[in-house]
Amino acid sequence: MLDLLRDVVDTDSGSYDKAGVDAVGAHFERFLANHEIETWREPHGIFGDAIHAKVGEPGANEKPILLMGHRDTVFPKGEAGRRPFTIEGTRAYGPGVSDMKSGIVMNLFVAAAFRKFGGAPCPIKILITSDEEIASPSSRPVIEREGRAARAVYNSEPGRPTGNVTTGRKGGVFMRFEVAGKAAHSGGNFTSGISAIGELAHKIVAIHALTDLAKGITLNVGLISGGQSVNTTAPHAEGQIDMRYIDPADRKRTLEAIEKIIAGSTVPGTTAKLHINGEFLPVVQTEASKAIFIAYQASAKDAGLTVDGEFSGGCADSGFTASVGTPTICGVGPVGGNAHTVEEYMEVDTMVPRAQALALSILRTRVD
Repeated sequence: MLDLLRDVVDTDSGSYDKAGVDAVGAHFERFLANHEIETWREPHGIFGDAIHAKVGEPGANEKPILLMGHRDTVFPKGEAGRRPFTIEGTRAYGPGVSDMKSGIVMNLFVAAAFRKFGGAPCPIKILITSDEEIASPSSRPVIEREGRAARAVYNSEPGRPTGNVTTGRKGGVFMRFEVAGKAAHSGGNFTSGISAIGELAHKIVAIHALTDLAKGITLNVGLISGGQSVNTTAPHAEGQIDMRYIDPADRKRTLEAIEKIIAGSTVPGTTAKLHINGEFLPVVQTEASKAIFIAYQASAKDAGLTVDGEFSGGCADSGFTASVGTPTICGVGPVGGNAHTVEEYMEVDTMVPRAQALALSILRTRVD
C-alpha cells in the first residue's frame, strides 16, 4: 500500500494539471490491471479523465456499492519534487497524502481483495475523479450518474484526526462578483470618478453580515482585487465569495440575499455582476445513510477501531451522491490531517484497519 501511495504522491496532480492528474490515474490503472480488475476511462478534454473499475459480475443483485475518491490536489506543479513522500515516525507526508491519495489506495486494495477471494454480496464499483478541489466541474455529472446507479456510497476522504468518519457536511457555493465604476484623477478631477473599490467595500460588509452561525451559514469574501493606480478612482474591482450552509433551504434564501446586494449600489453610478464559479451540495444524514454508518461502525469495531460520526464544515463529492438519494458515508479513508498545507499527514498505522473496516462493512451490506 505504501509503495503505491509513494508513486502517486510523488506525481504532481494539481486540479488544472490534466497531464499530471492522468499520470496519477495511470499508476492506479496499472495496479488494477495487475489484479485483473476491469477498468475503463471516461475522457475529458480539459480536466483529468474519470477512471472506472468494477469487481463482480452483474446478476440478480447487480446494483453495486460505489467506492469513490479524487486524485487531484491543491498544490502547484513541482510540489511533489520539493516535498516527496516521506515517513517520519508513524506519519506519512507529501502533497495529497491524505487528501486523498491514500483513500484511493485503500479502495483499490479492498477491491483487489474481493477480486482475489470473492465474497462480496454485490458488485463493487470504483470511481476515481479528477477535479474535486475545484468543485468537480467535469466530474459532478459522472458522480451523480454513478451515485444514482449505486446501492451505497463510501467516499474515502481522510478519516478525521479523531479517527471518526464524516456523516454530515456543509454545502458550499463559490462565487465571483465584479464591480464597475469610472476612472478619474483622484487629485485633479476627484468628483468625476466613481469608485468601484468603494462599492466593493460596502458589498463585502453587507455580504459578511449574512453570516448566521446558529444556522451554520457562513460568508467569506476571501479574495479581492481592483483599481488602476493609487491616484485614480478605481474603475473596476472584484471579490470572490465562499458561502457555506447546512440546510438546503438556506442555499436559496442566502443566494437571493447576495443577488440583492450585488444588484443594488451604495456608491451612485456603480454596477455589478455576480457569477457562480462552482458549488458542492451538503451531506445530510438520512435513515438509510444512518444504517450504513451503523454497519460501518460495527465493522470498524471488529477491525479494532472505535469510530463515531462527525460533522464537517468542509465540502466533498459525497454531497453529490447524497443529494441524489443514495445512502452515503464520507471520510472512511486512512486518518489524516492538515490538508491543503505543507504539514498534511496520514497516520500510517490506520491504513490496514480502515481497509478492513471498509471490507467488513461491504460484507454486511444487505442486498434484498
